[in-house]
Amino acid sequence: MALPTRRRWSCAHGRALRQLVWQPGELGLARAYVSGDLDIEGDLTDALRSIWTAGATRPGPRRLVGAVAPMVRLGALGRRPSPPASEARLGGALHTRERDRAAISHHYDLSNEFYELLLDDSMAYSCGYWTNADNSDGDSDGPGGLPAAQRAKLDLVCRKLALTQGAHLVDIGCGWGSLTLHAAQHYGARVTAVTLSSEQRDFVTARAADRGVADHVDVSLTHYRDLDVTSADAVATIEMGEHVGSAEYAHFATTIHSLLRPRGRALVQQMSRRNVAPGGGAFIESYIAPDMHMKPLHETISHLEEARLEIRHVEAMRKHYPRTVAAWAENLERRWRDAVDLVGEQVARVWRLYLAGGALSFEQNRMGVDQVLAVRPDEHGDSGMPATPAEWAHGQWPQSHGQQP
Repeated sequence: MALPTRRRWSCAHGRALRQLVWQPGELGLARAYVSGDLDIEGDLTDALRSIWTAGATRPGPRRLVGAVAPMVRLGALGRRPSPPASEARLGGALHTRERDRAAISHHYDLSNEFYELLLDDSMAYSCGYWTNADNSDGDSDGPGGLPAAQRAKLDLVCRKLALTQGAHLVDIGCGWGSLTLHAAQHYGARVTAVTLSSEQRDFVTARAADRGVADHVDVSLTHYRDLDVTSADAVATIEMGEHVGSAEYAHFATTIHSLLRPRGRALVQQMSRRNVAPGGGAFIESYIAPDMHMKPLHETISHLEEARLEIRHVEAMRKHYPRTVAAWAENLERRWRDAVDLVGEQVARVWRLYLAGGALSFEQNRMGVDQVLAVRPDEHGDSGMPATPAEWAHGQWPQSHGQQP
């Protein structure tokens, strides 16, 4: 749904300015918008682009003194406003099992029905793989739209992992089961799916039964550290590594190695960010994904190599993410009233702001996303993989989903 390019900023009352006085910068602006005290008529993404282009500087003492009278007149001075109710409030030590579960619940247990409004039918909540030409009619559900991009991504992952009938895949951070169900239904894989979200566990279990692959899918509500699996043929973690934490990532990489049999493959699809705001910034850390930590790509690769995994291929997917997020944002705008009815206007505004800002982060190369394909060599150092990626990069994907490749 295209929005008009004209922008108009409006403040409902002095509380919007008070948010910025007490919390200058990104978080104050987000609080004002989420609470409804600040609104933008027009293209929100374009408005954020203008803000980020202009940058922000803190005023000096002289300007602050000169601003007192106008702020009093506008009602900007006063008691610190309470943060919006949708702001995350986690307790306990960072990345304990209990805190990780609370952080995941804040983001993913919002409502299965809400995510069904936002995503396509596969329920893939990760970057798609846009292999078709742009749709001239802008139809995100058309031949080159979001469902096709997500199917292409899922097929690409399955091919890189060389999944075949009966292969055992461990899907760490399975989400709503897009990869789990795709691998079981179209590649005949046996899948151990792992999540900390009870909403997701119940959704994947029910959908596996509906699609006739319940005997191929085991959904485990557990922390990846507690997995009791060895000798898997493949491990996938699709945009879950961002939730692991910097101090814990070396152990995470070692866990991936321990899950695999010799010559087993691992695929890590993960967002990256330079060491500036690795959590995504104050807004994302406070409202969307508390405790998230994105690292530069080279650090992820280093951790995997130190865990004795051989890196075989890296594919940059940054250019695919703005289109993916734009499709989600279009779905949200088209179904706005339904979204508000499900989660309330404040949370819906959180997501509108998140999607607009997320698209810009990838567009402007402040965030990236990559697929890293690795393998656990056997005791002789043999990966069992071909010398070139031609087999999975240029081969034919299944022509008829529902038949084994």
